[in-house]
Order: sequence, then structure tokens, then C-alpha cells
Amino acid sequence: MIELVEQNAVLQGFIDKWLAVQPQQRVALVFVDGRHYPGHVALAALEQELLGAAYGIREPQVATAKLNWWAEELAGAPASGGRHPLTQVLFDDERAHAMASNLWLAPVLAAMAQLEQGTAADFAAQIEAAMPLHGALAALETAWWYGADASSARASRVAVLNHLLYALLRMQQDADRDRLPLPMTRLARHGLSRAQLRSHGVARQQAIKAQLDDLLANWTESATLAGPLSVFRALESRHASKLAQRAARAGDSLAVLQAGQSRTGLATSLQAWQAARAWRRQMA
Repeated sequence: MIELVEQNAVLQGFIDKWLAVQPQQRVALVFVDGRHYPGHVALAALEQELLGAAYGIREPQVATAKLNWWAEELAGAPASGGRHPLTQVLFDDERAHAMASNLWLAPVLAAMAQLEQGTAADFAAQIEAAMPLHGALAALETAWWYGADASSARASRVAVLNHLLYALLRMQQDADRDRLPLPMTRLARHGLSRAQLRSHGVARQQAIKAQLDDLLANWTESATLAGPLSVFRALESRHASKLAQRAARAGDSLAVLQAGQSRTGLATSLQAWQAARAWRRQMA
């Protein structure tokens, strides 16, 4: 009994790490109850673990070691059931065994491949550079929620856009990293140095506004792409696109992004309900 309680506490710790990055998903859990859909929640937490290794560890060798561990874990999980609490929950579900093994390994391999990427040349290159990892996560997620035949085109695009917006709001913390949240052409057009990314100014505001305009145009375009979204992906995307709209109208866009990332309210509840309704309709 004590061991079971300890295992549940460890599992909850990984879920809490995901919710710390996306606090609005606490509202989504009202509609996707972890007691009835434990694998859906575990998969979201697994995605956060992989993203944390891909972007949150500054030393490439350390990140590579962690991702190699995940590659071995996910490769062996169909036979062993997994060692990690998240893997154990996932591979306790028959759908995990029915999915192609490459779906599980693709995100880890893509995460390793992008570890030492530099700053992209332009916005289109940013999309292209982020697509292998976030597209692989979206494909895995779509197959889990909707089956192997469901298209992940829309989920892949919004996953990339969500990532680029999150990278943008971390501009000040990541100004010294090799990969900057603004592409080289945008930095050059507005005459921005790394030091200038840390403080508010006219040039930085104009560059952020231009980045937000490109992101919003792509969010509009994503609605025309094929494929369903998971409840968590749909809520993340709706929350992020609405936040981007507010920030694009503000005098200090970065401040609005940073303040709004963790904010939830009645609109979040409505967005989560709409996402859950679309999921149920898709599965009916």
C-alpha cells in the first residue's frame, strides 16, 4: 500500500511539471479525467519531459544523455512495460502496443537532432526547424487520441506555433543562447543586438510585433489544415493565439505575453469545454 502511494506521488510529480508550464490545462482535466483517461494525461506529461530535455538543459551532452535514456526506454517499453512511471501508465493501455514503434521514437530522435541548432534565418526557417520535433509529438498525440488514420497536419502546425510563442515570451532569459526566439532577418531589420533583447525599447517592440503578426497569420491558416486536435493541444492553441492577439495590440507585447501565460478565467473554461466537445464529436 505504501509503495502504491509512493508510485502515485511520483507520477503526480511529472504531471505537476507539465501543469507548471501549462497551468490552463488544470481546467482541461475537468473534461479529461485522469481516472478515466490516465494515458491521455501521461502522454501530455511525457511530451513535457521530452521538451524539457530538448530545450531546458543548456549542456548538449547532458541533454543527449537524457534523451538517449528515453530512446532506450520507449524502444523497450512494448516488451517490458517500461521503467518510468509515465511509460508504465502508457504501456498499460492496449493502444500503446497497437501504435507503430517509430511513433514513439521519432520525437526523441528529432529532439536529439535539434539540440545544437542555431538561430533560424527567417520565420519560414523557424517553422521548418521546429517541425521535426513538434510534428513528431503531434503525430504521436494524434494517433493516441484518434487512431493511426487521423491526420496530424493541423496538430503539427499549431504545436510549432505554440512552441514559437513560448520561446518568444522567454526572450529575456534566453538572450544568451545560440538559438534566439527571433530570426536573423528580423533582428537585422530592426537593428537588435542580444543585449537589446533583455530590455523594452522601440526596436524590440517592433520586432516582437512583427513576429506576432506572422504567428497569428499562421494560426489562421492552420484552421484550414486537416486533422483533429487533442483537448490539451486545442486548449493550448486557443489560449496561445488569444494571448498573441492581445500582445500584438499592446505597447509592450512581451510584458503582456509574460503576464498572460499563466492566467486563466472564464474564457479558459469555455475554451476547454469547446475543445472537449470537439473531441467527443470526433470520437462519436
